[in-house]
Amino acid sequence: MDNGTSFYNRFLDGDKKSFTELVKEYWDGLTLYLTGFVENFSEAEEIAEETFLKLYVDKPRFSEKSLFKTWLYSVGRNTALYYLRKKKKIKESNLENFYDISDKNDIESNYIKEENKKLLHSIMKKLNTDYRQVLYLVYFENFSNNETAEIMLKNERQIRNLLYRAKCALKVLLEKEGFVYEEL
Repeated sequence: MDNGTSFYNRFLDGDKKSFTELVKEYWDGLTLYLTGFVENFSEAEEIAEETFLKLYVDKPRFSEKSLFKTWLYSVGRNTALYYLRKKKKIKESNLENFYDISDKNDIESNYIKEENKKLLHSIMKKLNTDYRQVLYLVYFENFSNNETAEIMLKNERQIRNLLYRAKCALKVLLEKEGFVYEEL
């Protein structure tokens, strides 16, 4: 049983403090995932808040057929899609503002890495929504292909194909922009 399942089950049994732990555990990742659906971080936070509010008020049943995190992200995805339908337009996300990591040891290397991150995120914005989502879920959130399939309402084979095409499309766009791959 993962932490999310444990926290959620304790909450359902009446332990309100465990819900706070649940929010602390998953807030950041869920909010960043939701930025792929909406225009800005503030809206993503509102949708994340709405997702957790649904859990708190409605107390939906978690069947434990998947990891809690996978189920939570599915609930968040559905909440975001409802929000977008309500707004009647789909907006692109701005991911480059969320990566402000610095290392004071090597300024030049850090600068290059930061510029590469900005380039990567600006290029990712040019990808279609499915490509961007699958790359984010698999490589930023470390979901398995099966979990990603569950979140995106696709089968595992579709995710493998989508992931392959997304990486190819990303590579082509990066090379057009002159991205230089680091040596290992």
